[in-house]
Amino acid sequence: MDWEHHGVKIVAASTLDSNTPQTAGMTRAAAITHARTGARKLWAGTVVVQPNAKTGPHHHGDLETVLYIVRGRARMRWGEHLEFSGEAGPGDFIYVPPYVPHQEINALPDEPCEAVVVRSGQDPVVVNLNLESPEPAGEGAPTPFHPV
Repeated sequence: MDWEHHGVKIVAASTLDSNTPQTAGMTRAAAITHARTGARKLWAGTVVVQPNAKTGPHHHGDLETVLYIVRGRARMRWGEHLEFSGEAGPGDFIYVPPYVPHQEINALPDEPCEAVVVRSGQDPVVVNLNLESPEPAGEGAPTPFHPV
């Protein structure tokens, strides 16, 4: 086996690819993809939600998603009407099952929320949903990044 070309791949932070499906209010950047590393079963990257911002409601189809909070505080809303919520801080993990409507909210007014995200497949599935958020008006208004 040619381990030099088919072994470990290192992806520098400065080379992450933001040319990936986006949801208003967050910035996704891909690190581990088939095209970049040869990965076949995983997708990994980063996500940043700016201070006091919230994403648009969305889901990721049949993919499982794990977020690891690196910095800041994430408030997650989920459910058919985003009626459930919980928060996670640095060092915490969040698991999002397939097809679960959810919304990421930066719970802090003065610090970005940064996370590592890993998904169970290579397809860049992001299904943006037309749901109204129960978050109070004026707190964490969605901020656009790229149209989807």
